[in-house]
This record gives sequence, C-alpha cells and structure tokens, in this order.
Amino acid sequence: MNTRTEKDEDRRFNESGIEIKPLYTEAEVAASKVENGEDDDIGAPGQYPFTRGIHREMYRKRPWTMRQYTGFGNAEDTNERFKYLIATGNTGLNVAFDLPTQCGFDSDDEMAKGEVGRVGMAIDTLKDMEIAFDGIDIQNVTVSLTINGTAAIMIAMYLVMAEKRGFDLKGLRGTCQNDILKEFVGRGTWIYPVEPSVRLVADTIEYCAQNAPLYSPVSVCGYHIRESGATPSEEIAHAFCIAKAYLDEGLKRGLEIDAFAYRMSFNFNIFGQFFEQICKFRAGRRLWARILKKQYGAKNAKSMWLRMIAGGGGSGLTIEQPENNIVRGAYYALISALSGAQTIALCCYDEAYTIPSPKAQRLSLRTMQILIEEMGLTDTVDPLAGSYYVETLTNQLETEIIRIMDDVEKRGGIIKLISNGEIQAHVSKGAYEHQKQLESGEFRKVGVNCHEIEEEDQVVEMHPYKIEDVEKQEARLKKVKQQRDPAVIGKALENLGKAANGTENIMPFLIEAVKAYATVGEMNQVLTSVFGRYREPDIFKEHANVAAE
Repeated sequence: MNTRTEKDEDRRFNESGIEIKPLYTEAEVAASKVENGEDDDIGAPGQYPFTRGIHREMYRKRPWTMRQYTGFGNAEDTNERFKYLIATGNTGLNVAFDLPTQCGFDSDDEMAKGEVGRVGMAIDTLKDMEIAFDGIDIQNVTVSLTINGTAAIMIAMYLVMAEKRGFDLKGLRGTCQNDILKEFVGRGTWIYPVEPSVRLVADTIEYCAQNAPLYSPVSVCGYHIRESGATPSEEIAHAFCIAKAYLDEGLKRGLEIDAFAYRMSFNFNIFGQFFEQICKFRAGRRLWARILKKQYGAKNAKSMWLRMIAGGGGSGLTIEQPENNIVRGAYYALISALSGAQTIALCCYDEAYTIPSPKAQRLSLRTMQILIEEMGLTDTVDPLAGSYYVETLTNQLETEIIRIMDDVEKRGGIIKLISNGEIQAHVSKGAYEHQKQLESGEFRKVGVNCHEIEEEDQVVEMHPYKIEDVEKQEARLKKVKQQRDPAVIGKALENLGKAANGTENIMPFLIEAVKAYATVGEMNQVLTSVFGRYREPDIFKEHANVAAE
C-alpha cells in the first residue's frame, strides 16, 4: 500500500504486508535467502528456475504478443473489430463473450433480455463462431477465449470451426480461460456445482492433450482473485493452488505430467505498486518451476514454464480524471514488459466507463508499440536483475506465497475452501479493508482521494447498445434452428446427457452436438439437468470468523 501511519511516520509496507526499507544492500538480499531456505540464485534467462524469464533471449528474439480484449454485439460486429485491431498491430485476439453466453443462455431466452451482446459477443451456435472468425488466420493470430462456465462448449465450437476451415488440430494453437474455480471466488459466472465444474475442466485438459496438444485448454486466473480483493502475493498463491488442483485432476486421468502441464497458462493482474508487481512475477516464475520439478517430477523444461498474460488491471483505473488512466496504462505495460510476460492485454483508459472504443484500443496498442520501437524494452533480458531491492523483494514474495499456499493446504486444500466459501470470505474482507483505506485516504489514489479537481462532465465515448444487433442475433438463431435435422440434434443431446450421467469424457459428445448446431442453451440445459446448479454459500454467515479476523 506504500502508506504511512500516524504511529510511525517512517514505516512503509507494500500490499502484501512486506515492510519497505529506505535502503537495500547485499545484507538484505542475504537475509531474504535465509528466510526462504532455498537456493535463490538469480540464474540465467531460459534456464531453471526461470527467475529471469522462460526464454534465453526473451523479447530481443520476439516481442510479447499484443492481445487486446474485445468483443461486443453479435459475431459480425466483433469480427469487424477483430480485423481493425489486427490492422492496427494486434498480434493475438482476446475474446469477450456476453453474459448470456457465459452463463449458458441463448439470446432468445427470457433470462438474456437486455444483456445480449452488451459486455461481449453473443454466441448461440457454431454458426456464430464461424462468422466471428471469418477471414482471420487463427493459426498465426492466436485466439484466447475468455469464458469459464461454458468453456467446454466454447472449446468444442472453436475446435470444430477450425477443423471445418481445414486447420490440423494437432498444430492448432490458442487458449481458453476455462478456470472455473476462480469464478467461485471472483467473477461469478459459474453454472454447475464445484465438482462437476472441475470435471469439465479436466475433460478439456484430457481431450486437448490427446487431440489438440498445442492448444492451451486452461489459463489459470489470479487476475480476478486480485480484482476481488486479494493482495498480490495472495493472487499468485491462490492461482497456484488452483493450478495444482487442475494438474492433480489430469494425473487422475492417467496423463503424464509432461503430456499436459506445458499447455497450462496463467492470467495475472498488474495494477499496484511498481516493484511489487514485477517481483511477484519473478518470484512466481521461480516457484512454479520448483513446484513442477520437485512436487510433480516434471522432466520437460517447458512444463516448468510460467507462461502468462498480463497488462490488465481494470481495478486500478478510475472514473475520476480518466485521462490519468492513459498514464496508468503506460506504467502497466512497462511493468508487464519488465516482468517477462509472454502476452500483454493492456487495459484501455475508458474501461472504467464502457467497452473500449476503437480509439482507446489503438492508444493501448500504440503504448506497447512505443515500448518496443522507441523505449528499448526489447533490447535486453530482465534489466532489473541484480538490484538489491528487486532481488530481496523477489525472495520475500516467494516466501510469502509459499506461506499462503501451505496455509491453504493445511486447511483442506483449495477445492474444499472454495466449496465452503472460506476463500471468498477472506478475499471479500480484503476488498472491504481496501475500500476503507481508500475512503480514509490511507491508500492514496490520484484524482480520487488526493490531487482532486473540480471536474466538468467527462466527455467519454460510450459504447452504444443497439437493439437491431439483438434482433439480428435472434433471427439468425431462429433460422439455424429451422434448418437443423431434428433427429440428429435430438440424438446428439441425448448422447450428451448419457455421457454426463456416466464417467466418459464429455468433450466428444459436446463436439457431436456442436456439429449438429446445438445451441449453447440446449447443451447447458442437458448438463444442468444432470449436474444441477451451484448455490453460492452465505460466506459471511457461514464464515463470520474469517470475515471478522
């Protein structure tokens, strides 16, 4: 937090609770090594434990992927924005889906009214997926699907779409967020109870390992846990606990660790104190490598890589003085680059208000391009290595992350603690405490509680919600339903239900249903009839002791 108290004006702490000294020397580095109890050699880039980066030359050989987050309206609208971003310099796509799609409702469902295409692209059937990626080289411009509750359905649609276009699934690259455990903690677009939800994640891991080995079926998201109130060290620790739960599920399926761990990726947040953010990634990269090597016995170095996307941090943006968000975004991009991120999805200055405008997205892309073309951020690897402060803080954060992970394991493991709401209660308490500090001025936020001004009405371009887009989406859905073979679709959904009731991998049956142009709502209804729906625990009633600590 970098705050000062009335009691002791000279003491400062970061958000992870680590005290920041006014000066660092070799003595602090040495002391932090003793605290950690591990060999904390910095090492070389591209070599275990990858503190300095997972590639030997990092950005000097290839700059980070620029993967701006976008999606709205219907498939045609989003396809147009995709092409605009690629023409502007985007080297990857990061797809937003609307809430009905995320929650398993079709666009013509009563539950979807007023939300179709509002915060992302509406996808009802394979037809929408085909339109969304029409004319886009999905092999060279890789695609990340930001979807969770219906992730297995979206992966099935994406793979079928790619195969129909002639792509070999054995060589197809891409990512799906598909981290359902963090949904119970953060965003809340869960559908099924915890156990069948994790089963679906494991099904996608197993299916992709066998059929699309270069595709990343899971991107574990500390990002949303951080946005929900976790500290930077808790963000990494809880994400690693969740990632280990998914690895364990893969191993239960009989997969070898090196057959699937190397396709797991991570999505992390970036807002907060400059050096704390950089060092949490250096610490996390080293710790993840140790976990895979020592706990899981991985032999392939790629299995030990912490492959990550960073650059977001919407909670760091403000409605007040929105132009300040341009500056914040530039620092977020700098942090991401100095942290060794493989991909950056840089938040836009208007995201505190609305879906980013084309101008705002172009500005974020130009921010990253300036770092590459003008600022020399691709010239050398990990330029902060060897700094007394950076190395001390890296060691201290690793120690803190390990402590949090050990505590989770002692209390029953991440799945148990999410199922009963303990993690949610703890993170919510963190959000509450942060808000109190923000309101009191203890946590300083420029334009919000310090350096405030009397502002005129903000001139920010708001994204329009167009009813004609909704009507177009509903008309296409109706037409697809009319053109389907009722016998084929009926059989496919029947087979899906039988698989869900049994122990078979559900992915082949979802693919069968997708090929028959089953809708998201129809497939979700079948799965819900078997799995039921998740009921969120009353976290403050059931865990009042956690919330009150």
